[in-house]
Amino acid sequence: MASKAKSDGGIVETIKTVVYALLIAGLFRTLFFQPFWIPSGSMKDTLLIGDFLFVNKMAYGYSRFSCPFSACPFDGRILFSEPERGDVVVFRHPVNGTDFIKRLIGMPGDTVQMRGGVVYLNGEAVPQEPAGQFSEVYEQQGPMGQLPRCENGPVGQGDICTKSRARETLPGGRTHDVLNIDTNGAGDNTDVFTVPAGHYFFMGDNRDNSQDSRFVQAVGGVGFVPADHLIGRADRIMFSSAGRSMLYFWTWRSDRFFKAVE
Repeated sequence: MASKAKSDGGIVETIKTVVYALLIAGLFRTLFFQPFWIPSGSMKDTLLIGDFLFVNKMAYGYSRFSCPFSACPFDGRILFSEPERGDVVVFRHPVNGTDFIKRLIGMPGDTVQMRGGVVYLNGEAVPQEPAGQFSEVYEQQGPMGQLPRCENGPVGQGDICTKSRARETLPGGRTHDVLNIDTNGAGDNTDVFTVPAGHYFFMGDNRDNSQDSRFVQAVGGVGFVPADHLIGRADRIMFSSAGRSMLYFWTWRSDRFFKAVE
């Protein structure tokens, strides 16, 4: 009997340990950092398919989307800090409920327009300087097996796919790379958008391969993103793999481990 009681006690302690570990992990994920894999090429070359990062959830405070399954029991944001233009942000899509990652371009009250592939903020062109080319192999990328889009396309499987790269400087001095695939893409020339109060305007760095705030939600775009949909800021890439699985160690990109997100 004593042996059975000891065994039952050991099982109870194991269950308690697992429960406590899950609670601690859930609290850590809710309050501090959320893991995020890059599933698509919309943020190349800042972020590549297969980059793994932790999203800083303390950066902008907390909303109901800060909790797993959007379960935080409050509306709006608490401990809110305004994001900065140029931040790379993870947010909840206002319609389809998935998590997106894009760059913050337009603040509340801004006007945003694209003309000939150049961003105009409040009527002023955002400067771009040529920065060579971004090159990659034309092959399936990541677990979803996506093929990259190429400015020099069509190219064959295994050939080099290129895109023109420019260095863009936002008001305030923050710089980042943007890529060009099409000289007259669907998002290269737009109407003037006026960002409503309490909302933000996001764009992908791979400008011709990003469904973002330039496109209305009715056609799968992001539209304007409410402040309470912000989840956190991407600060640093922790790990990166170019293969279909992170277990394929020969596809690891060691030069991207612990790389800061510009």
